[in-house]
Amino acid sequence: MKSFRFWLGLLALFPAPAWAGPTIPGPPRDATLGWSGFGQSGSVPWSIVVLLTVLTLLPAMLLCMTPFVRLLVVFHFLRQALGTQTAPTNQTLLGLALVLTFFLMQPVGVAIQQTSIAPFQQGKIDAWQAVEAGSVPLKSFMLRFVRPKDESLFVELGRVSRPARPEDLPFRVVMPAYILSELKAGFQIGAVLFLPFLVIDMVVASITTSVGMMQLPPVVISTPLKLLLFVMVDGWNLLIGSLMRSFV
Repeated sequence: MKSFRFWLGLLALFPAPAWAGPTIPGPPRDATLGWSGFGQSGSVPWSIVVLLTVLTLLPAMLLCMTPFVRLLVVFHFLRQALGTQTAPTNQTLLGLALVLTFFLMQPVGVAIQQTSIAPFQQGKIDAWQAVEAGSVPLKSFMLRFVRPKDESLFVELGRVSRPARPEDLPFRVVMPAYILSELKAGFQIGAVLFLPFLVIDMVVASITTSVGMMQLPPVVISTPLKLLLFVMVDGWNLLIGSLMRSFV
């Protein structure tokens, strides 16, 4: 590979022969490319850097600023309560959580498109103004589900003066308070989900112990009963409906 690069560089020192035809001049080194996604006059290297940075931070943004955390926590609690170790699979639960997150965040995305992305593409505002304008709908969404207790905790830890309105709080306070509130809400829903299935486990365990069925684990009998109960009451419809209404 090194020898190939050496000969390639050596050939570049000699002019092209006449039979090779005219050379097509390339763009000047200081030329810029107007990408619609990055404004009208952004340079290509900086556009690539911004794009790669956004793609790198996208998973963290998805976890910290959307309902993805609450949904995924509830789904994992449901699987543990049913007693099925790998059904549904992790990929299925992640896909379902992503689809529901997209459904819930679509109005916020439309607001960001109208207030931030569209003016930036038209050249009316610069990149920093676009970030500030796009953060307003997202912060409003998160503040709807932030508990005052979590908000006060991170205001105190960050040594931030409490503003007159919650909308004036910085993102470094809103983001951790939001994800902490979402974790608590997910654990609360998961605890409620466990109760009916825990009753079934206790009843089956007491019956098998009283009749002397020590060789047969109670989970072998309770798991089909829990699945049958979940299917009979249309559990997925009830669960998804309750989760969606909790964000309205």
